[in-house]
Amino acid sequence: MTHDSSASPLIYGGDAQSPRAALPVLPPLALYVHIPWCVRKCPYCDFNSHTASPVLPEEEYVDALLADLDQDLHAVYGRELSSIFFGGGTPSLFSAEALGRLLKGVEQRIPFASDIEITLEANPGTFEQDKFVAYRKLGINRLSIGIQSFQEEKLKALGRIHNGDEAVRAAGMARQAGFDNFNLDLMHGLPDQSLEDALNDLRTAIALKPTHLSWYQLTLEPNTVFWNQPPTLPEDDTLWDIQEAGQALLAEHGYAQYEVSAYAQPGRPARHNLNYWSFGDFIGIGAGAHGKLSHPDGRIVRTWKTRLPKDYLNPAKSFKAGEKALTNDEMPFEFLMNALRLTEGVESRLYPERTGMTLESLAEHRREAEQSGLLQVEPSRLAATERGQLFLNDLLQTFLS
Repeated sequence: MTHDSSASPLIYGGDAQSPRAALPVLPPLALYVHIPWCVRKCPYCDFNSHTASPVLPEEEYVDALLADLDQDLHAVYGRELSSIFFGGGTPSLFSAEALGRLLKGVEQRIPFASDIEITLEANPGTFEQDKFVAYRKLGINRLSIGIQSFQEEKLKALGRIHNGDEAVRAAGMARQAGFDNFNLDLMHGLPDQSLEDALNDLRTAIALKPTHLSWYQLTLEPNTVFWNQPPTLPEDDTLWDIQEAGQALLAEHGYAQYEVSAYAQPGRPARHNLNYWSFGDFIGIGAGAHGKLSHPDGRIVRTWKTRLPKDYLNPAKSFKAGEKALTNDEMPFEFLMNALRLTEGVESRLYPERTGMTLESLAEHRREAEQSGLLQVEPSRLAATERGQLFLNDLLQTFLS
């Protein structure tokens, strides 16, 4: 591929503050790979996903991904990859051969940590036992299975291509293929969903013994079918009852909530996502992928790639759609909108380590958030109170310049 990497200029946002300090240690590095094709676009989905043609351009797309990665290698600075996440779309539409060639190419460019976590998103409608055995042999060691619900009428309303029985079988096939670490993705607040409907979904999921559960409320996002044709969703009181009863049920079965919508068995949080929330670095490759990269001189740059697959695969066009260096004024919000999603927050020392800015620069806003009861009064940690977790947007507003 001969994509021109100079087509998108770096946007620097100025402010009146003094430059940030050089970063003493660069954060951990992860890789996000976006596979943008799905069998069918779901009516609630606002991700960069596109209906797949009968034959996917696997070879061309892997070539493009590796060429895209080559253009980001200057920001690796000798680090190794702590995690890789294949997201989409539906990455499990790709063959094991294609993903194997990609993983081999990535490892030739960036060394893998000895305990690297490699996650693949998959949907029950794309599960094939032989394919998933082959994925496991490649070194992919974690699956994230998009179930959303086990109930036929709810799956139909969500536009999903699988049924409840296929969802249950998918978890079993994951274990048989050698995956002892997998996530189930489950939604609540679905069209016409009752409290008992939601709890039945959770009970079914828990019985499958995943190591991790992503359990989150359906929201109506712009540029989706549901945004333009809203379904009938549960009343606020029912949504609150579902949230409270569901969290109690998960805790009872040993799933600790460690993030707004993430629950894990002991020692099984998603390392890739923990890296996001603790302001680690990640390279994003693939159509529409986002990245965040720190440089030793203190610059922290967010990047985003060309969104449409046909443009991403066009050698005459740039992979990179744009990039922006974060300013001092933006840094508190950028750091805390991630860190405060964690129920335990982060150690305070992480703020200067990951941003190059002093803790004192947060002091005024921090006091305001503590006095409002949204931030814990704990010098060694930056963590929301229970009330702050419920009103996270209000808490974050405190740190907006």
